[in-house]
Amino acid sequence: MKPRDRLLAALVALILGLNFVVIDWGMEDVPPLLFVAIRFVVVLLPAIFFVRRPHVPWRFIVGVGLFMSLGQFALLYSSMHLGMPPGLAALVLQAQVVFTMLIAAGALREIPRPAQLAGALIGSLGLAVVAFGRDAQVPLLAFLLCIGAALSWGVGNVISRASGAKGGLSLTVWSAVVVPVPLFALSLLIEGPQEVATALSGLGIEAILATLYTAVIASLVAYGIFNSLLSRQPAASVVPWILLVPVVGIVAAWLLLGEVPNTAELLGGALMLAGLLVAQRAGAGPFRRVRS
Repeated sequence: MKPRDRLLAALVALILGLNFVVIDWGMEDVPPLLFVAIRFVVVLLPAIFFVRRPHVPWRFIVGVGLFMSLGQFALLYSSMHLGMPPGLAALVLQAQVVFTMLIAAGALREIPRPAQLAGALIGSLGLAVVAFGRDAQVPLLAFLLCIGAALSWGVGNVISRASGAKGGLSLTVWSAVVVPVPLFALSLLIEGPQEVATALSGLGIEAILATLYTAVIASLVAYGIFNSLLSRQPAASVVPWILLVPVVGIVAAWLLLGEVPNTAELLGGALMLAGLLVAQRAGAGPFRRVRS
């Protein structure tokens, strides 16, 4: 990757790392599925009237929306609602790096170079340390939902890469069309009409600011950059940078929420950062792309 692309990838990691604390603040008064639906309404409107549709088939746009947006965030927000702490969620969600590499290898025939594969394995070891050393108060269901969110993100990454869309922002905006209606329906079904009505009628300043951050800064800016990087770089050159997200997330949760990480989380975060550094030793050369 060029130095400019590395800086952009690091910026994405910073924005997404802070995102976990912001989500936690926003969900104090808004149920998770409704909060995701509101987020993507803001992503979609009014941007869709000013951003041209990416020149890719609709199946890619819908696929990115279903997996990178709807699936990932519905599962992540639900996980945090059930008791997954923001810092720990930032760590566990990075299982997407390994999922992305494995799926890209099978679906796109992009075989990771040895250093990138070693980095992913070290990062996976860090995740395992976190999983086994997590606080006993963290429910297993919340942990598993976060793993599901990581898998959904990984699938979305590969679809984004396969699409070849040149405009990361346009793919981010237009893929959002599949998110709000299903999630509003699920929110009414699962969270209940009364809770939805109460939340919508009593949106506080924290929820509004959190929505603006998650929609504009995280979705439009960060995911716009991320999708743009994926369109011109092999998946496993881009996704290891997201291993910086949990480092930012843990520090932010520590400083802003008083969420003190335990030894396993600190050790796991260190291993994940080491995984990034090892993966980047692969240099700027292309992946081995196996032709069938």
